[in-house]
Amino acid sequence: MKILAIETSCDDTSLAIFENDTLLALDTKSQIKIHAPTGWVVPEIAAREHANAIFEVCEKVFNQAKVSMGEIDYIAVTSHPGLIPSLLTGITFARTFSKILQKPLLELNHIQGHIFSNFLERKKEEISFPLVCLTVSWWHNDIYYMPSLWDMQKIGSSEDDAAWESYDKVAKMMWLGYPWGPIISKLSSEYIVHTSLDEGTKKVLFPRVWLKKDEFNFSFSGLKSAVKREVDKRISEKWSLNDEDKKEISYEFQNAVNEVLAYKLVQWALENGVSTIMLAGWVSANIDLREKIKQKAFENSLHFLHPVKNLYCMDNAAMIWILAYYKIKHW
Repeated sequence: MKILAIETSCDDTSLAIFENDTLLALDTKSQIKIHAPTGWVVPEIAAREHANAIFEVCEKVFNQAKVSMGEIDYIAVTSHPGLIPSLLTGITFARTFSKILQKPLLELNHIQGHIFSNFLERKKEEISFPLVCLTVSWWHNDIYYMPSLWDMQKIGSSEDDAAWESYDKVAKMMWLGYPWGPIISKLSSEYIVHTSLDEGTKKVLFPRVWLKKDEFNFSFSGLKSAVKREVDKRISEKWSLNDEDKKEISYEFQNAVNEVLAYKLVQWALENGVSTIMLAGWVSANIDLREKIKQKAFENSLHFLHPVKNLYCMDNAAMIWILAYYKIKHW
């Protein structure tokens, strides 16, 4: 069984071909350089770039896989959620491909694909249910309870900005450039190394927004405002932010976000007797967030999983393939 998977939900054009559970080819074309001048993904520009890239990426994966189009048995594509112009490019391509080849088409959920990225390069038996999963990406910041493979119950989400969107806005306050998250993470790690901070000497510069004690939603708008006040204060004192200011603010901001994310994921698991916790989405590549969750999981004897490769944290066609593969087998 050969599956062609297509992912164009935001600004990465990604296609993959798998034979059963073996990867034959995967290629992703990034638009980071295209969107760097605006510091934001402009939907119309992203859709145009997808349209320009998708045939080139498709040809590349077929050549790498050494298969013909007629050998494809199923086509899978991200259909929602995401940037509508970007999604339409992938969906139109997939539907046309499906019509011409007379092959079945699966239109799949992007967030569910991120969750299933944890199954890539793992056996199904390595992931036990029930589990609770935190998904953190650009526009979504959710906690899902999964009593079984196909039962997803949302138990928490962001009431305003998602974590990654807050990273974006904080980076813009400090003129850090694009892409925002990796830059803040890099500056944060440099601050830790430079100051040799330990748990006893860390100061809390920004608030942790817990909301109600028994609530598992998130809110980062107040944190964002606190960062803006700190940035403005330092600029008023010395006219600009120096490198150490940027490192310290990045460190304190990242800590404030990740402590809340890690706490709420682990706390829900403990309160509900769930022993497996999972992380998915772009921010699952964030080392600090992984370490905070890993430490809490260890302290509470929980089994913690995240994608085995950083590639699988990003938007990629492999996660759409693995979701399609399990759906086909489930049928």
